[in-house]
Amino acid sequence: MPNLFKVVSLSYRIAPLHVRGLFTLNDTEAKQLMLRIKEYFLVSEVLVLSTCNRTEIYYSSLEDLNEGIIKLLLIEKQINHTEKYLSYFKQLVCEEDTVRHLFEVSLGLHSQVIGDMQIINQVKQAYQCSIDLDLAGPFLHRLLHTIFFANRRVVQQTAFRDGACSASYATVELLKSLVQNPKILVVGLGEIGTDVVKNLPPGAQVTLVNRTKSKAEELGSKYGHRTADFDDVESEIAVADIIISSIVMDKPFFTKDMLVRSGSYTFKYLIDLSVPISVSPDVEDIPGVLIYNIDGIRARTDESLAQRMQAIPMVNQIISEAISDFDDWSKRMVMQPVVQQLKQALEQIRSQEIARATKGLSPQELENVERITSSMIQKIIKQPVLQLKQACKQGEPEILVEALQDLFNLDKKNLHHSVNDY
Repeated sequence: MPNLFKVVSLSYRIAPLHVRGLFTLNDTEAKQLMLRIKEYFLVSEVLVLSTCNRTEIYYSSLEDLNEGIIKLLLIEKQINHTEKYLSYFKQLVCEEDTVRHLFEVSLGLHSQVIGDMQIINQVKQAYQCSIDLDLAGPFLHRLLHTIFFANRRVVQQTAFRDGACSASYATVELLKSLVQNPKILVVGLGEIGTDVVKNLPPGAQVTLVNRTKSKAEELGSKYGHRTADFDDVESEIAVADIIISSIVMDKPFFTKDMLVRSGSYTFKYLIDLSVPISVSPDVEDIPGVLIYNIDGIRARTDESLAQRMQAIPMVNQIISEAISDFDDWSKRMVMQPVVQQLKQALEQIRSQEIARATKGLSPQELENVERITSSMIQKIIKQPVLQLKQACKQGEPEILVEALQDLFNLDKKNLHHSVNDY
């Protein structure tokens, strides 16, 4: 069986953040790249997955196009010095390795946050893009739906997705247990603050405050949240139920005096995600005010992470079972082109012989001959098909395929291309 499915992958495992940022693709850029690949290379299927942690390009082709696709990506992103960046890309040309890689990425085994729940949705979006551009064929359809089914098994049968394993996820989970329909104030939109905002539930009453207001406005516009000036933070504290702080300072920003000045007379929760701390411990001296700090948040994530790590063997078992089922299907697909050509070859012989030997027969007699000879063809082809199925199960269809090709003088070139199309 030819190795058709391949991938070039740039991820956090090899490439630092500043390099990954150069190659991140938005939806428009991803579609443009896919169309360019289709235009310049002989490929039958393409899937482009781009997140903050990885940019990966999967494709089906008889040729190893990895370096060419990397160079095309560089051109699309207007990046020079190809040799400088080639070493950051992982390249797989063995179909078995590529399939397993996509399974492991999709199910969250390769995520920075092990068991990441977002990645499967990002894979679904990438798959939909392939469908929209007519770059998903039978192979990709079957593979992705097998992955989605395996994901459901992971969710239902393991603890791999249980709990929150990042500070931002744990913060959002904590919010759900504090107040119903809270007014949330997020102060500081660095990496962790931004990540929290991205994961807040839709429809939450959120106000964003940042020293650089343009960043707050950009996030607010994207996620539908209100923004406020940094100088007005005390008045915003007064109306908030929950304050999430990831502001970076040498000393606490939120002090007891600040909260007293703001007129905070209702219950409030302050979630301090900063290092060093940005909420002074004596804030809790105010009746009804409670602090959650980063250590408490991390304790939650450590417990969840331990559960997920224990579930990894079960996840790998589910992946192996799913890949085994997919491999069986792939092997059956190998035999379909030769079976189709064999049928056509036998049908051509039958038609020629009937045309030569049935002159003068009545319509009824001709109908009987057609029925009998068609039945004979079905019986003749039955045994080779059964033998091919058995050879596929044993992982050895190539020898029998070649024998049938030689015996019936089948078109090997066309067969090869039909395999490429799956």
